[in-house]
Amino acid sequence: MQDISIYDLTISQFIKVLGNLKRFIERGEAHAESKKFDMDVLLNARLAPDQFHFIRQVQIACDTAKLGVSRLTGKQAPVHEDKEKTLPEIKSRIDDVVGFLRTFSEADCKEAAAKTISLPRWEGKHLTGAEYTIQHMVPNFYFHITTAYDILRHNGVDLGKKDYLGDLPLRQ
Repeated sequence: MQDISIYDLTISQFIKVLGNLKRFIERGEAHAESKKFDMDVLLNARLAPDQFHFIRQVQIACDTAKLGVSRLTGKQAPVHEDKEKTLPEIKSRIDDVVGFLRTFSEADCKEAAAKTISLPRWEGKHLTGAEYTIQHMVPNFYFHITTAYDILRHNGVDLGKKDYLGDLPLRQ
């Protein structure tokens, strides 16, 4: 088995999974249309009263991807003001982040593992780029993707594990 790079673990997977998320949204849109209710119901749905709604889950997944990669590479991430309220706006946000991620190559991540990453809420403490990737960025990204998926599933959208995983590079 080949070594997995930070690029493979983050950028290539974030692009794939954000594409999957967009397909979840399209399935949600079809579900709302077939059941004759406004898509805003799904966009504002949440699993629990103290948990963020669907749109916020998508915003945070997008931010985790773009800001995490930015921290690891030093490239400036696009700014989003978290004002999305509609289906076209949330799809546009995903497209914008995927477009940003597509600007990277494996070479951009060459020094990422050794970087020092610190966030304000960590109160002066830090992680290496490798630790940040494995311990924080990737789990946080998937937490919000999974929660967005679960909100749609909970509301009757026909999604399954194959939708979540997306296409796999299967071989004969």
